[in-house]
Amino acid sequence: MMSSAEPQAADLLVLVGPMGAGKTSIGRRVAKTTGLRFVDTDKAIVHAHGPIPAIFAEHGEAQFRAWEQEEAAAAIGDGGVISLGGGAVLSAETRAILRTVPVVLLTVSPEAVAARIVGESRPLLHGDEDPVQRWTRIFAERRHLYEEIADAQFDTSRVPMSRVADQVVEWMRGRA
Repeated sequence: MMSSAEPQAADLLVLVGPMGAGKTSIGRRVAKTTGLRFVDTDKAIVHAHGPIPAIFAEHGEAQFRAWEQEEAAAAIGDGGVISLGGGAVLSAETRAILRTVPVVLLTVSPEAVAARIVGESRPLLHGDEDPVQRWTRIFAERRHLYEEIADAQFDTSRVPMSRVADQVVEWMRGRA
């Protein structure tokens, strides 16, 4: 049951980071361990508006980003473990909200992400450029935004997702 009160820091965690960093799989594990609800804002957008590639094609990236900002604000307001899409930090309004809540940045190396993004339907990775090169460029462009709002950072390149989730839970409990 949701209350109208603001979620407490112990009841809220936001995961940010580039595509393929493991935000969804780690978020699910953290939520299960802590007993909190889990929300993947990309999945919420898909549920409300259809597949992300179709949104980009039919409505454009700007509309997707507007819906992304709405979903992020709603999810954060309701509490739980929230996985934001890789580009959510592009919104100044979303970053302002993120500065007020616990945020974990998940990172991953280009070498490790290569296997994770193969065959993915990620519109920003389509085009003539090699997907890993494009991913690397996008991450480089956004990295300072992730770091600006992150309270902690964990690399998922060579560590099992279950171990990273345990580390995130330990970090959360250390903040309580």
